[in-house]
Amino acid sequence: MTDAVYRLKKVSKAYGPREVLYVDFLEIQRGEVFGIVGPSGAGKSTLLRLLDFLEPPTSGQLHFTDCYSSNGSRAPLDVRRRVTTVFQRSVLLNTSVYGNVAYGLKIRGDKEIQRKVKGVLEQVGLSDLIRDRARFLSGGEAQRVALARAMVIEPEVLLLDEPTANLDPYNVGLIEDIVTDLNRERDTTIVLVTHNVFQAKRLAHRVALLLEGKVVEVAPVQDFFEAPRDSRTAAFVRGEMVY
Repeated sequence: MTDAVYRLKKVSKAYGPREVLYVDFLEIQRGEVFGIVGPSGAGKSTLLRLLDFLEPPTSGQLHFTDCYSSNGSRAPLDVRRRVTTVFQRSVLLNTSVYGNVAYGLKIRGDKEIQRKVKGVLEQVGLSDLIRDRARFLSGGEAQRVALARAMVIEPEVLLLDEPTANLDPYNVGLIEDIVTDLNRERDTTIVLVTHNVFQAKRLAHRVALLLEGKVVEVAPVQDFFEAPRDSRTAAFVRGEMVY
């Protein structure tokens, strides 16, 4: 018996005549960190957009827990609010760090905004910048604000699209620690898209390889990196150019 947050069956996404993604079957389990790797153009970000309900599949069934199944229409607001994404280059509001992190709580009518914002900024190590303007932050600080903005609304699923790309090792380590703690302490389901196979190895419980819009292999992290079943996975893990 599985406890799947997502279940995808014969899901495709096409733009005009061009199919950019086809997933025959995929389950993402509650409480796991699920890594998605693959070269540029493999369909990773497209898959994340479907998981965040930013657009529906062209065909097939995408099930989310027991409350939603895609039928070509937009997912209802109460479902969309259970999932949020942190992008590689998150856009911050032209206001303070506090204002950015508080924004999602305000539109939800939350009554404990100040307490929650202060708590999450402490978690990401930015308490001392709470009144600073977001436009003056470094890249690593700005990405931690984006992560705090996602965390403060306590999503059931957190989607991360290359969250540490172009950051220095210090900030990469900070963000990876935050993600690990979030998964362990809150049991948040995390889907991580990354070009960094070492990051996937450090953080994920299971990993999927996407090539040319299709899932080549899904396996527990140790099997994926040490005993892959597919020769293309083995080549990718070795650092070879696989397309």
